Amino acid sequence: MNIKKGILVFCLLLCLNYLKAQQEFPAYNEPFRPQVHFSPKEHWMNDPNGMVFYKGVYHLFYQYYPNGITWGPMHWGHAISKDLMHWKELPIALYPDSLGYIFSGSAVVDSNNTSGFGRDGKIPLVAIFTHHDPKGEKEGKNTFQNESIAYSLDEGNTWIKYDGNPVLKNPGIRDFRDPKVMWYAKEKKWVMTLATLDHITFFSSPDLKDWKKESEFGKEIGAHGGVWECPDLFPLKLNGKTYWVLIVNLNPGGPNGGSATQYFVGEFNGNKFTPIDNTLRWADYGPDEYAGVTWSNTGSRKIFLGWMSNWQYANQVPTEKWRNAMTIPRELGLKQVNGNILLTSSPVKELSILEQKQHEPDNSLSKGKQVTIPGRFVLKLNITKIGDYAIVLSNSNSEKMIIGYQRGSNRYYIDRTKSGKIDFNPQFAKIAYSPRFTDAAASNLVLVVDGSSVELFADNGLSVMTEIFFPGKVYNQLQISKQKKLGINNLKLLRLKSIW
Repeated sequence: MNIKKGILVFCLLLCLNYLKAQQEFPAYNEPFRPQVHFSPKEHWMNDPNGMVFYKGVYHLFYQYYPNGITWGPMHWGHAISKDLMHWKELPIALYPDSLGYIFSGSAVVDSNNTSGFGRDGKIPLVAIFTHHDPKGEKEGKNTFQNESIAYSLDEGNTWIKYDGNPVLKNPGIRDFRDPKVMWYAKEKKWVMTLATLDHITFFSSPDLKDWKKESEFGKEIGAHGGVWECPDLFPLKLNGKTYWVLIVNLNPGGPNGGSATQYFVGEFNGNKFTPIDNTLRWADYGPDEYAGVTWSNTGSRKIFLGWMSNWQYANQVPTEKWRNAMTIPRELGLKQVNGNILLTSSPVKELSILEQKQHEPDNSLSKGKQVTIPGRFVLKLNITKIGDYAIVLSNSNSEKMIIGYQRGSNRYYIDRTKSGKIDFNPQFAKIAYSPRFTDAAASNLVLVVDGSSVELFADNGLSVMTEIFFPGKVYNQLQISKQKKLGINNLKLLRLKSIW
């Protein structure tokens, strides 16, 4: 074979491989499709559900409507991953039935077979979810949401609904949903954290079937601009001491409008949650993280995932075959700042799997010059003495996103007022703000930028913001404008590989 023929054969092989890839992943190249965040191949998605880690596999279930790109009768979609980055979408796990739609919930590994669902040495995974009866809702009843369970004996691949559902009946509370269940080892019982209208109700059970009420929390504390949803309760250690974190999602009433995730730090004794203080705090100050909860069965590591949208406009964002995505999975921790115990959030270490070589090694960005950038990247930088700065993403359409810090008001911000398509909802084009929680002179920042989203993690994850955007062209220019006295070092701009 001569050189020309060899080159021709090589080119043909490349073309065939490209065509094969397009056939395998035809739905992952559309406009605005995230390349480093999970999104369904097609149709509607919202809250993450049933997140459980078992035998090296992370299971992600989620609210899913398989017949359209707007909210509809809810199912549990299903995807799995071994590294929290690359996801394989599986068949629908739970379908609506005579008891109603399948609303949000959680899943646990029943290692001791307390439920009795285990057979032939197989450990059952048990999903706990809300049955939402649309007929009862339409009739004006207050008992149309009840808690049910299903189990899996094949490591989460297929699920069998319990024939005794519902296992926790509604006592007459209109919003009675989103059970998050954990094993409370000290008393050898399961604890359910349930959203009940404008507060949380705790229940306990020895076997995931028979539940009794333990206590209530939150009627007169926290944000109450909307209904409480999608709670989570888990322990975290700080300086050798165990604290309990209670996450409560709220819609509407978030700090920048619409839906958001608030949290409380305190103590839990198996019966009652007691907060350290009554201060209102948010896990993410951006408008586009909601319904965030953690994976179960991950030991002391707490990994958080949220839905990357907002109920103000989730049904209207300008995508076509699919709608909505998840955030980057995040590692949670605690930090003491000025006498307060605060929740921290940072991208999981597994994000480094996608990182490629540094894109801009000549320090042009640090000097304030505009540079050409890839469509998805992670930007990491340290600031020796914090002051005003603005990081501008832009394209040739004069569309831009501005991410920055204002020293005068001591807050971070993201401005998407000129970000591209913004006319689909009047609540979309705004500037969002997050307080800075530390008074340290030095600072650091991590930005995770995908084709249609940015996630900000400042001061080691004390200030977090998530925003989506829809530019007419992919942003391909980046510039950092800053005060002369503001010093930037250890800057890294790393291209991210597509998860697809």
